[in-house]
Amino acid sequence: MTDSLILQPGVGPIRSSTYLPADPAAVFWGRLPCADDAPILEVDPGAEVTIDTISHEGILEDQGSDPVAFFARHGVARDAVLADAIELTTTRRRDPATDGPHVVTGPIAVRGAHVGDLLAITVLETLPRVPYGVISNRHGRGALPDELPRGGSTVSIFSPVDGAGLSASLPRVAGAERDVHYPLAPFLGTMGVAVAGSVRPHSVPPGAFGGNIDIKLLTVGATLYLPIQVEGALAYVGDPHFAQGDGEVALTALEASLRATLRFDVVPAADPLAAHGREHGPLVETPEFWVPTGLDADLREAMKKAVRSSIAFLHARYGMDEEHAYAYLSAATDFDLSQVVDLVCGVHARIRKADFS
Repeated sequence: MTDSLILQPGVGPIRSSTYLPADPAAVFWGRLPCADDAPILEVDPGAEVTIDTISHEGILEDQGSDPVAFFARHGVARDAVLADAIELTTTRRRDPATDGPHVVTGPIAVRGAHVGDLLAITVLETLPRVPYGVISNRHGRGALPDELPRGGSTVSIFSPVDGAGLSASLPRVAGAERDVHYPLAPFLGTMGVAVAGSVRPHSVPPGAFGGNIDIKLLTVGATLYLPIQVEGALAYVGDPHFAQGDGEVALTALEASLRATLRFDVVPAADPLAAHGREHGPLVETPEFWVPTGLDADLREAMKKAVRSSIAFLHARYGMDEEHAYAYLSAATDFDLSQVVDLVCGVHARIRKADFS
């Protein structure tokens, strides 16, 4: 694995002239920024920033809190383990009883971003920092919490990436004729803005502020719109994925560190899109779809919220009355499970733009 390019801090391609490393002394670990937190970077609207992120897989307590030793068991040389991940585990600690697992880079202040506006975060590039990732089932927190993992012990499955960075594989298991190969589609599971007040939210449950929304459609070319809750927005990212299936049933998907280049724009409060975001929370746009979302601890309620958000979006964007919007959604729109494992469940709709061209 040392033959592949390892994107150590400051090493390798950096697309933007503004680069934000995942400084172990400055990242958030297990908590998300709030209004009281000072930005570590300030940019103008429209700015592009290249940001390093660190995956939590391989550094957690149930994996030994030692990424060098953890990955060595899977044949990874020390120089192929990220230096910022190593430094994080040797200089920082979190409380697993009260904090989440995610490592978050930020916050980034955007000049002129005000409460009531939307922050638009567009994904321009995602580069794997390492040629491997990990899929874990732990703490009885997957879609089958009373069944897996057996015996309550964490199960972490190492998944290497091919040399071209196009697919990953699961190792051969007893009785299988060959390894299982599946495609990569890198994205950031956590993209958010700071909450009002002085309490830093737990990193696991998503909310109107975004956070750990785990929507796999947020690949290159997609934009996430978030209602701004504090002046400057104070944006942050983390929880990098190489791949994920809708639902993310085992608790994590293929988790691995990314170097992402993002553009930060502001949608003013007077824009109808901003009004939708203030009432309904995160909205995703891809080249093909508009993607309203629904979030709730109860999956059925999350589905209802996604439908209500979709109806409201169709009215605001295309002038559809609710009866026609409801009918259209039933006939033509897929509602997918974003994830069912983050305390707050997520459902998102995929409304085809082409249907309204």
